[in-house]
Amino acid sequence: MKRLVPLLFCVVAGLSSLAVAQARPFAGPDVQQICQRLLPQIEKIPAFDHHAHPGFSDDPDVDAMASAPDTNLPVRTRDDNPELIAAAKALFGYPYDDLSAEHAKWLVAKKAELKKQYPGTAYFNMILDKINTESSVANRAIMADYLDPKRFPWVFFADSFMWPFNNERESARNPDEQVYIPLQEKMLHRWMQQENATKLPAKLSEYLDFIVRVLEDNQKKGGIAMKFEVAYFRPTTFSDPTREQAEAIYKQYARGGVPSEKEYRTFQDYVFRFLVIQGGRLNLPVHIHTAAGIGNYFNFSESNVMNLESVVRDPRYRGTTFVMIHGGYPLEREAIWLASMKNVYLDSSLGELVQYPSAFRDTLKMWLETFPDKITFGTDAFPYNEVLGAEESYWLGAKSSRMALAAALAEMISENEISEARALKLAHGYLHDNAVKLYGGKVH
Repeated sequence: MKRLVPLLFCVVAGLSSLAVAQARPFAGPDVQQICQRLLPQIEKIPAFDHHAHPGFSDDPDVDAMASAPDTNLPVRTRDDNPELIAAAKALFGYPYDDLSAEHAKWLVAKKAELKKQYPGTAYFNMILDKINTESSVANRAIMADYLDPKRFPWVFFADSFMWPFNNERESARNPDEQVYIPLQEKMLHRWMQQENATKLPAKLSEYLDFIVRVLEDNQKKGGIAMKFEVAYFRPTTFSDPTREQAEAIYKQYARGGVPSEKEYRTFQDYVFRFLVIQGGRLNLPVHIHTAAGIGNYFNFSESNVMNLESVVRDPRYRGTTFVMIHGGYPLEREAIWLASMKNVYLDSSLGELVQYPSAFRDTLKMWLETFPDKITFGTDAFPYNEVLGAEESYWLGAKSSRMALAAALAEMISENEISEARALKLAHGYLHDNAVKLYGGKVH
């Protein structure tokens, strides 16, 4: 009997320990206090912004695309969002409480003054310093000389390689494509100029060699990943055609003629998979737009993030790292399960702009409770116009993300899911460390 007492004590003590650690379904009254304690610490973490479009509003290379006419934007991303006034106050000391035409002149003049005070690359470096961002990935058609490559690593666009033929039928589908497809043609022409090519090669093998040269040269120019916005142009379901099928289509249309939609999709599917393989070979992660998009004809059902499951789970692409840009929003609950693959990451940009912090908190909490080491922070900063530029959207994206992160972690602490020490480690991972790990420590 005496020998049983220590054993019983250990069992009871173990059960007691489990009870203390048991997560509970509701946050306690201490959640706001915990949040207020976490937020100042989270604000001190230098961030790695995994997705943004830095640049000035008159820079045509900020993106490989442009907004389609009469695009209806979510309310928080419109340029009349009063939070952008708060951004202007925080960044530039804007003295007014509205953005009337007369008052907006002050902001334009202030930015012009600062650009002279911080010439060259110093201006946008100063903006990153103000929002405590160490580096911000620049998703741009071509890099600008006013962006510091040490702090703005480049992600270039690869969609145009899939549209080398006569695109009359592609552009005619709807008014959005009448804007988007010519921009893809322009991008492909720029890549051809880069490689001193005056026309499409006669053979598919030569065209694929051309693609490889562009990828390798862009990597030498500082490119850290390739980006696809393919969801804007066609469904993101990709078949698996043979080389022979792609060769037959290329041979028929490289010198003229308009391919049928079926023929073009078959060729594009082959090129997309070829690019994915090259991403693995060159250690160039593949970024893919996986959220709802702008324009009046964006087809979300055809661009559902889960359409990509057959690609990211293909064993042939185990060596390729994928980043689901925008985290599949509004299907972020489904998208996080793609991150169960070792080579798949999610980026949270856009979610923190279209959602207010109270809603974005729920997204982050669910991700942090599932695969916290596979999620990365991004602002999706973009120049709205001459008055409200990338600067204000940088501030709004960073501010919203940090607030939502503190709130999500505070709930997890209050619900006995994690300790405060663990919460801060997760915060460092999301804001910085996960993305740096993704690139093997080659970015900061």
